[in-house]
Amino acid sequence: MLNPADDSFAAICQDRLPQDILQRPSPRHLEEPRRAWSGSSQWVALPHTTDDVSQIVKLCAKHRVGILPYGGGTGLVGGQVAPTGAPLLVSLERMSRIRDVRPNENSLIAESGAILQDVQDAAKTVDRLFALSLASQGSARIGGLLSTNAGGVNVLRYGNAREQVLGLEAVLPDGSIWNGLKRLRKDNTGYDLKHLLMGAEGTLGIITAAVLKLAPIPASTGTAIFQVKSPAAALDLLALARDQLGDMVSGFELIGKTGLEFLAQTLPDIRQPWKTPPEWCVLVDLGLATGMDAETALADLFETALEAGLTKDGVIAQSVAQSQAFWAIREHIPDANRAIGAIASHDVSLPLDLIPEFIETAPSKIAAIADMRINCFGHLGDGNLHYNVFPQPGKTRDNYKGEKSAITAAIHDLIDDMGGSFSAEHGIGRLKSKDLAHYGDPAKLAAMRAIKDALDPNGIMNPGAVFA
Repeated sequence: MLNPADDSFAAICQDRLPQDILQRPSPRHLEEPRRAWSGSSQWVALPHTTDDVSQIVKLCAKHRVGILPYGGGTGLVGGQVAPTGAPLLVSLERMSRIRDVRPNENSLIAESGAILQDVQDAAKTVDRLFALSLASQGSARIGGLLSTNAGGVNVLRYGNAREQVLGLEAVLPDGSIWNGLKRLRKDNTGYDLKHLLMGAEGTLGIITAAVLKLAPIPASTGTAIFQVKSPAAALDLLALARDQLGDMVSGFELIGKTGLEFLAQTLPDIRQPWKTPPEWCVLVDLGLATGMDAETALADLFETALEAGLTKDGVIAQSVAQSQAFWAIREHIPDANRAIGAIASHDVSLPLDLIPEFIETAPSKIAAIADMRINCFGHLGDGNLHYNVFPQPGKTRDNYKGEKSAITAAIHDLIDDMGGSFSAEHGIGRLKSKDLAHYGDPAKLAAMRAIKDALDPNGIMNPGAVFA
């Protein structure tokens, strides 16, 4: 059993730590974006340095007090809030320095509390790109993004968060500091601890800094929206785009009619390219090398797709402002979803060639439970769909409370049967810990538990997250 981080433990910490580190948590520390849980923590630690983090963890280990690492609080699966147990919140928000930028070797060292947008801006000052990009980048922090192996809109070209990291610095559950900030592209010296910590959601240690990979800024960028008749046609268009342009396709997003209708209903100021929303469309983003023109490349892609019968209409952005307007459509779909009020939301992934079958099959599984609307959209280029279920007009999600668990079970069962994942990019947290126990491969779960027990024998690191 773990002990709470109560006032008596706080008194011990205040005797051993700088006086400004321990504070009462603010409301933002005790809630998460979907308001599914409220935190129980009575105290939050706000370290200034990695040594501070080490001392905090050593005290928690000695007194068997749970630790809840906290980044920007933007996670969607409850990994950053603990409804019970009153663990000590450890927020890295004060550790936000950019320690080093080396454009010649395409690397940057950032502390875990650095906001993603600030990291991107630091890279731009030296004419480089940090490619991790997602809607919450104005508040999400590097430590949390790496701990959850965040995805976003550029995975197709640059990979998930873990693929954009060269090294880590971290505090392990006994308080020891792992100094792994090597700027190496090759380092075959045994187990790769950075990949173990990334995606562990704070259950194996606290990431305090990272060496991040940078990339050249594309010489020419372009964005277009093409109508497609089906998800299968969208996949054919993706294959065509990659045949013509290779890895210069940065983003390829699938958007359905329901999502566009929700936008028109709830956010009418978001301009859409068509008065009548198509059944399906794709948002294509390119980043090209010197000597190539993105607008010409998109026009060539459209002509070829038109001849192949993959599209019948499209709009190519003529300016940066129009490109941003196109992306605003995709980025505001989650806001429209929240305004409508989803009954159940699903973050799933599949092998690319099975996506059309899933989209065709899933509605019948839901219809067998109740009559509902579906908004399917997401990162088609990397097989990640956000498959959300909504009330019919005139009803609210409160009318479907009894069906929510059945809907999620039906979708996750189908995904599992098709060899997909019930958690593509959001992680496990507390929301999906039972799903992991149910759908996870037994050998993998046993190995995960063995690793957790070996590194964190007292179970102090983010108790209740990942493992139910």
